[in-house]
Amino acid sequence: MLVRGIWQDGIDPTGFTEVLTDRRTWLVTGQTLYQAALGTVGAIILGVPGAYVLYRCSFRGQRAARALATIPFVLPTVVVGVAFRALLGRGGPLESLGMDQTVTAVILALVFFNYAVVVRTVGGLWQTLDPRAVQAARTLGASRSRAFLTVTVPQLAPAIASAGAIVFLFCSTSYGLVRTLGSPGYGTLETEIWRQSTSMLDNRTAAILSLLQIVIVILTLLVSEALSRRTAGRLQLRSRHVTPLARADAAPLVMTAATMVTLIAFPLIALVTRSFRVGDGWGTDNYRLLGTSGTGFAGGATVFEAIGNSLRIGLIATLIALAIGVPLALVLSRRVHGPLASGQSILAGAILLPLGVSAVTVGFGFSIALDSPPLDLRSSPLLVPIAQAVVALPLVVRSLTPTLASIAPGRREAAATLGASPWRVLATIDGPFLLRGLGIAIGFAYATSLGEFGATSFLARPDSQTLPVIIVRLLGRPGENNYGMAMAGAVVLALLAASIMAAAEAARKDPR
Repeated sequence: MLVRGIWQDGIDPTGFTEVLTDRRTWLVTGQTLYQAALGTVGAIILGVPGAYVLYRCSFRGQRAARALATIPFVLPTVVVGVAFRALLGRGGPLESLGMDQTVTAVILALVFFNYAVVVRTVGGLWQTLDPRAVQAARTLGASRSRAFLTVTVPQLAPAIASAGAIVFLFCSTSYGLVRTLGSPGYGTLETEIWRQSTSMLDNRTAAILSLLQIVIVILTLLVSEALSRRTAGRLQLRSRHVTPLARADAAPLVMTAATMVTLIAFPLIALVTRSFRVGDGWGTDNYRLLGTSGTGFAGGATVFEAIGNSLRIGLIATLIALAIGVPLALVLSRRVHGPLASGQSILAGAILLPLGVSAVTVGFGFSIALDSPPLDLRSSPLLVPIAQAVVALPLVVRSLTPTLASIAPGRREAAATLGASPWRVLATIDGPFLLRGLGIAIGFAYATSLGEFGATSFLARPDSQTLPVIIVRLLGRPGENNYGMAMAGAVVLALLAASIMAAAEAARKDPR
């Protein structure tokens, strides 16, 4: 991307100057940072009370409540965007509010999507905090709110900051949500990269904008990693402290319940309900129409064909991600010292980049780097799976590395001392632990590939379009049938992603 997009005709400082002094560049940059900041603040404000109720307290039905809070994060971004269109758009229960295709709708969807990040990150630390510090403050006369602000908040600060950095990263790279929810005139760095490269055919401007986004992402990742290490250090070797819900917990309980119902459950219910809406009545016509390509389209894949394409491409992408990710996880899980440790850290950071760098940037880089000899893959059916594997690879490595790192080094050394070959050590020591995390790694990779939209929107050919691409295409065309089909397609995509994650979780094995 850098060579073809920026240095193809030699270094030209005027190209950078023109792009970086263009008013539109800083308009879309400001919009990107603005929506990311508001989405982060909203997720923290709603997520901290949720972390307390769902992790610090105990009550009947807690496991189901945690599962409901986690659902948004495992859904593809296209599904989240369509769900809020079903809630706020035409025919939706909140259409009268006039928030369809507004910045407010995008920010609400960002909070919905990232709520689970704050709840799980902050809740995981909160349940390890020793309650005696708060009890001592109360004994000395501090009110409940003062004890929370002066004792609990400082202890939770690393987790809140770490979650905030991750949420900011996700909010600033939310291409699918902006494409499905934003107005035609609303743009972020990602949508501008897509517009410059596909509509304006200006790869140099798109490449410079990609660099600008990568700088933002790297800075956020550095902050996130530093804060995550501090949070992990506080979580080590701590026992869990939970208490039954009490009358004094009424405020966070009501806030959490309201969030779960209005922000999480309501959009999902609206999506399913709207998918069965046909004119002034109800029926399954929208689902039957999935056997077509929609109204007003000339050729192209039907929605059912797109589902098959998504499943096939996702499977190939998952196999590629596993073939690369398993050896990397084995390398990164080893405890090394000296120069090797520095190299290991650099490798770990490099693998994390696709997790933060927008999938749009990945797709754009593939589209301009692999479209001519000697690496002409534009017509290859492997191009989209390879791009999706790049996006899924960090999740595979991050899923497997902690499990493998938990193996005591002495076990491998003892096996080697007793004459076991390296392959035997790998099979008998690492193998059971690898199987323990392999199910969830497969689930993350397959579900991510199934719902991937950013890179695929650049690379998918007309005869191999995936379900997220078809859904966005239907949503952007006029016609009640197209709109209803988009709703039905989003429900199908959500069910597929949720089923894959559930099956992967069920397949997890503990080492014997």
